[in-house]
Amino acid sequence: MDELAATNRDRWNALVAAGVEYTRPFLELTVESARAFLDPLGIMGDVAGKQVLCLGSGGGQQSVAFSLLGAKVTVLDLSDKQLERDRAAADHYRTNYRLNHSIDIRTVQGDMRHLDEFATSSFDLVYHAYSINFVPNVAPVLAEVARVIRPGGLYRIEWANPFIQMIDSERDWDGTGYVMRHEYLDGREATELYPTWTVGEADGGTRELDSPREFVHTLSTLVNTLATNGFVLLRVAEDVGQDPTAPPGSWNHFKRIAPPYLTLWARYRPEAFAE
Repeated sequence: MDELAATNRDRWNALVAAGVEYTRPFLELTVESARAFLDPLGIMGDVAGKQVLCLGSGGGQQSVAFSLLGAKVTVLDLSDKQLERDRAAADHYRTNYRLNHSIDIRTVQGDMRHLDEFATSSFDLVYHAYSINFVPNVAPVLAEVARVIRPGGLYRIEWANPFIQMIDSERDWDGTGYVMRHEYLDGREATELYPTWTVGEADGGTRELDSPREFVHTLSTLVNTLATNGFVLLRVAEDVGQDPTAPPGSWNHFKRIAPPYLTLWARYRPEAFAE
């Protein structure tokens, strides 16, 4: 584990201790709500019995959703505390729910840039939650995904909309719009612009915690690197805010103006790029 990985592990462990939303296990899922959460576009099809890698996806959310659908799940994450949440969520469903199949989740602590733990062509589906922004270069990650996914396999990846990373935050409202202030540059460390996360406290107050080190990844870099590694694009989705009453300067209003997250679904078809 290099310095970047160790720093992000420690900072994510602190966020787990603070109980931020990405670290809270989903403990009330049904089969129907699990599928709606994972696949609102209806792309995955039946995943029962399939090998699924939840990549950079600790926290007890995606892993248990896939397991409720009958998949054989492996979750890899830097944070040992996040992986504890996956194991606790799995135990919760084993204890409290009657299912026709077992909750089958394997947890692996590791770095998404180095998937040496896994053999070539190990997975039918790789589900990459919001985490690729925590490495400075997408190329080694996508090359490893291409290695471990089976031909014809599905890859889903979510990352920060690089255009809105040029805006400081929803607080950057000038009365008429949100001002873009920063250079659009792949690999730029966004943590320089946003060094802390504001975390809510039980008493209603807030405190600041160090942000995990995070980087900008441009749309062209992500799409072109997927193609270089043999992935054919299936769908693109944008996380647009749905609250028309949200006041300017609020997070929900900001999301209506500039969707903060992008998601791509792709299929591994290297033969499509053969000369």
